[in-house]
Amino acid sequence: MKPNQDAFGHQLYDYLEGTNRCEVIERDDGYLEVADSVGMYFQEYDDWPESHKRALELVEGRVLDIGCGAGRHAIYLQKRGHAVTGIDVSPLAIKVSRQRGLKDARVLSSTGITSRLGRFDTIIILSNGFGIFGSPRRARWLLRRMLSVTTADAKIIVEAADPNLTQNPAHRRYHRRNRELGRPTGQVRVRIRYREYATPWFDWLLASRAELRGIVEGTGWRIERVMDADGPLYIVILRKAHP
Repeated sequence: MKPNQDAFGHQLYDYLEGTNRCEVIERDDGYLEVADSVGMYFQEYDDWPESHKRALELVEGRVLDIGCGAGRHAIYLQKRGHAVTGIDVSPLAIKVSRQRGLKDARVLSSTGITSRLGRFDTIIILSNGFGIFGSPRRARWLLRRMLSVTTADAKIIVEAADPNLTQNPAHRRYHRRNRELGRPTGQVRVRIRYREYATPWFDWLLASRAELRGIVEGTGWRIERVMDADGPLYIVILRKAHP
């Protein structure tokens, strides 16, 4: 990622340095959402959503944190004695994670995961992390890829959002347009903007529980448990399936 594209990383680094500005999420239909939420990536455990606290109680063994951001989950688990590898596509996010104490933080996208990273007992993808899969097809491909970097009884802890649980008419129009175009309801094309920086456009996947169940089927993973979170968010525990 080029420095002028690392909008997410620049806002994290500025926050670390004591400057807090809003980020802008721009959707491809022109919809803009301004969020003053950078601080959540730096929250201490006591300020986390209860759903995240419950989810991390289920972590076992060596951990891979995909989309680790500023490292709040990875650093907590590291302090609890877990060996944790955090990856993020944002170079500045990784710099922030390292400065905050994450020992193994690497600039790497989810598609770059290979067996060279080693094998993990738990993969965590929180903070609406299911979105990074981008599309159902890409999600299935990535889930199968994760089989090769996980141990025999591994689990994935992932947070998703149901696009149907919104009253925002602009979102509903976008979802309707998606269906008319033959796209999944919650597959949104967005970019993050911050000051003079803007990420490339990317797809972010929102999925209902039924849609997620269909995506997971046949990937080598099974749904072990679903946990409610805030609003449209929910957390899914996937366990490696065995014949």
